[in-house]
Formats: sequence, structure tokens, C-alpha cells
Amino acid sequence: MTSLFAIVDGNNFYASCERVFNPSLEGKPIVVLSNNDGAVIARSNEAKALGVKMGVPAFEIKKLVREHGIQVFSSNYELYGDMSRRVVETLQQFTPNLEVYSIDESFLDLGDFYNTDIQAYARTIKTTVLQWTGIPVAVGVAPTKTLAKVANRLSKKSAKANGVLVLTDKHHIQEALKRTEVGDVWGIGRRYAKKLAAFGVITAWDLSQVTDAFAKKHLTVVGHRTVKELRGEPCIDLEMVPPAKQNICTSRSFPRNLTALTDIEEALATHTVRCATKLRRQKSCAGALTVFLQTSRFAEQGELYFNSHTVRLESPSSSELELLHAAIAALKKIYRNGYRYKKTGIILQDIVPANQVQLSLLSSGNITRDSKLMHTLDNLRERYGHSSVGYGVQGTGKEWEMKKEHISPCYTTKLSDILKVRAR
Repeated sequence: MTSLFAIVDGNNFYASCERVFNPSLEGKPIVVLSNNDGAVIARSNEAKALGVKMGVPAFEIKKLVREHGIQVFSSNYELYGDMSRRVVETLQQFTPNLEVYSIDESFLDLGDFYNTDIQAYARTIKTTVLQWTGIPVAVGVAPTKTLAKVANRLSKKSAKANGVLVLTDKHHIQEALKRTEVGDVWGIGRRYAKKLAAFGVITAWDLSQVTDAFAKKHLTVVGHRTVKELRGEPCIDLEMVPPAKQNICTSRSFPRNLTALTDIEEALATHTVRCATKLRRQKSCAGALTVFLQTSRFAEQGELYFNSHTVRLESPSSSELELLHAAIAALKKIYRNGYRYKKTGIILQDIVPANQVQLSLLSSGNITRDSKLMHTLDNLRERYGHSSVGYGVQGTGKEWEMKKEHISPCYTTKLSDILKVRAR
């Protein structure tokens, strides 16, 4: 079977999600901000044209926002995650073999489609996703995943391609690589690009022509694999089942400095529940956890504080009851009165598959009970939202909750936010 991969990438995905349910935003510049409305993490093409840079702090573009009517949104990950799911479900109509690479990118295996008009098939994928979900996408197709990424990138820059580019002809691949800077190659990045430039390797084509010995010496095994992919040799398979994470971390900066232990406990408890949910989702258990607490990095010298504490569990667990107990105990060990705290978080470690847990003689006798309880909680949250069921230690005041002054409705996941249409 001849290899053929497609990558489907949502155009300015977060901004596009905002437009789906608010057509008045079409053609207007849009920016989406990071947690606590701190910095720009997504931009529409119109915002890019105005010179808005990725990662720029929100306060630095206030004047630009006023002058050009830039539409500003807080990050609405609940909406973006659900729209991503809808895009993936649409793509599954086109191939049984699919890898969800990120929230806005998916690889498709089209290896069995060489008797099909691939250009037309890719165009159908693009139009169907737009019709079914409202999200505009670009499609790049090539014999390897790395070349497909090159095709996808060029499809957005070429008016002729109009969002769809198929690279199967050797001459077309060569021309595409010559038009691609080496730093824009998937897996290379700025650091390696600077290093390669010293050897005269400027374009992706230059990189594809280096020797195997050069690639192994200067780019490691992973870089060598990238070079072979640029030559058209498939080395990176689809990951249709995401590998289980070896560490799971949840942390957030507070919208304002906190001093009270109870407020920090509420935040940490919520982060712990989130981590535990991710842990169970990949059918794993954690054998240890680390809690950390810190002040702002910009605090005065005498007001700076950072500390962490690790707790090893008697046996690996995914029970929120057990993890919460250990996390709160760890927090109390590192909390110091008199500091103004900016961030806390938890890292789950020593993760093992749930079906390979070695129990301890000192293990709690409530494992079966906790397992049933966690299953019930997961079902309730799946149906009614993650905040539908919680613990008293998570509190109700939410002094620590992220700042979201420009949040849009959760149009697809909350009944109260569903669009209402009035007929006259």
C-alpha cells in the first residue's frame, strides 16, 4: 500500500469558533486572550493584518483595539473543545484511520484512496467540514505527515490552492520544499533553524538534501526522521490511540493575589479534581503527587516565595477522595502566612495503568466503593458539565477563578446559552 496522509487544520480556530454563532463578526478583526485575559493566543487574519502579534499582553493593544474595533474574547475552552469534537466527528466520515493531533489539527490516512481523485476528495473534506460545523479548514495531502504539514501551510498562502494542496508529484514536492523556510518545517523550529543556517541549510529542500550522517549528528534521531520524511519516506505513523500521559498537571494563576489559605485550598481542590478526571479518562492511577505554591515572579525580593511538596500514596489511585486528602495536606505543609500568592497547582506522577496497580497491605478497604463513586461522578459531569458536582472544599466564593471579562456563551454545551431564534 502506498502511503498518503492528509492534515486538516482549522483556520484561526478559536476566532472561527466565535464567528460560527455570531455571523456579525465576519470580516472583523478578532483576538482571543489567554487565561485571566493576559495575552493574545489567537488572531483572525484581519487582526494579523493590523499588526497584532501572538503573545502580546492585552494591555499593550488597548489603543489598537479602540482605533480599529478589534473584537476581544476571553478563551472559551468549553466551546472550542466541543467544536473540535464536531470537526473530528465530521472527518471520521472520510476515513476510519484518524489521529487527533491537537484541538485544531487532525491527520487522516488516505493510503487506500489512490484510485480516487485525491484533489476532489480533499476539496470535499474542506467543504463538508465548513457546511457541517461552520469551521473553515485547510487541507494538505502528501506521502508523509511532514510533507502534508508543508502542503497544509502552503495551501493557506496560495490563492490558487484556496485551502487545498495535494503534493504527490516529485517536481511539485521539490518546488514546495524550496518555498518553505527550514524553520517552518514541522519539528525543526527556530533553534535548529539558526544552527542549520550556519551550514547553509536555509530551505526545507536544503534540509532534505543533507546526508544521513549530518542529520544524526546535528539533529538527533528525531531530526533524521524528519529529513527522511521530507524525502518522501514515511517514518511517522498515525497515533490513533493517544499514548497515556506520564505526568498530569493542572495549575492556574489567580486573577488577583490571594493570602487566605481557604481560598487557595478551593483552587487546589478544583485543580485536583480536574487532574483526577484526566487520569481516569486514560484509565490510569497515580502513585505520587506534587503540590506547588508561589507568589508573583515580579514581587519584591522580600515578598518572593516558591515551595512544593511531594506525597507518595500507599498504592496508585485515581480516587478524588484520596488525591484531595493528600493534596490539601501537602498544601498546608508549604503554605506560609503573610505572602501574597499568585499561583498553585498539582502534578500527578508515577502514573501506571489502572489494571496493573499493585495494592499495598495498608491500602484502604474502600477501593471498590471509591471506584463506583468516581464512575458515577464522571457520568454526571459528562452529562451536566464538570462543575455540576463538586466537593465542599472547592467552595462557592471562587475568589481564585480566572478573569474572563470577555467570555462568549457556551452555545453548544449549556442549555441556557443555546441560541434563540424568533420568527416574525
